[in-house]
Formats: sequence, C-alpha cells, structure tokens
Amino acid sequence: MSGSINVGGKRVALDKEGYLRNLDDWNEAVAEALAQQQEITLRPAHWEILNLLREFHQRHELSPATRALVSLTRKKLGPDKGRSIYLMRLFRGSFAKTASRIAGLPKPDNCL
Repeated sequence: MSGSINVGGKRVALDKEGYLRNLDDWNEAVAEALAQQQEITLRPAHWEILNLLREFHQRHELSPATRALVSLTRKKLGPDKGRSIYLMRLFRGSFAKTASRIAGLPKPDNCL
C-alpha cells in the first residue's frame, strides 16, 4: 500500500514502507514531515546523523545497516555518539531504518 505526504503543497510519493520513491524529493521540510510521522521532533543531534547518512549514501550509493551505522557514527562523531543506545534514543526501535527513512534514503539492505 503506497502513500504520500503533503509538504508545502507538494505531494511526495512514498513506497509501502514509507520510504521516498524519488530520492530527489528530499529536503529538510520533507525530513521534518517524515520524522513527524514517527513522532520524532528533529533536533541538532538528529540532523548530525541524517547528514552523516546522506553523505555516506552519496559516496557509496547505499544506506548503512545497524552495525555499519554505529561504526560510521563512532568514527565520524566520536565514541559517545557512536553507540546503539544513543542512536536508539534519537530514532527509536530500528534506528537504521528510521533514520534512513527520515534522511530520504532507501531502506538498508540487510534490515528486515
């Protein structure tokens, strides 16, 4: 069941799992709307991770799964932020999927 969200009067198409159908539709307003669907208010700590994910995707053309995201965060943002518990507090539950969805990226390959 595909859907869409309305952001600034523009309809943005989503796939059946809530990921953007067209990665080029992403912007900060879209991220805010996607986060709101997850009952998440984006703060600077969230944006650090979202920007990190987008940079990673731009270089490697894939979304990092859970372990890779933790490792990447630790490497780029330090050991305090590069921990599963930190990322879970920001994005809840399956944080790699949730963060990728809000960042406008595809679902990580090995996330069920």
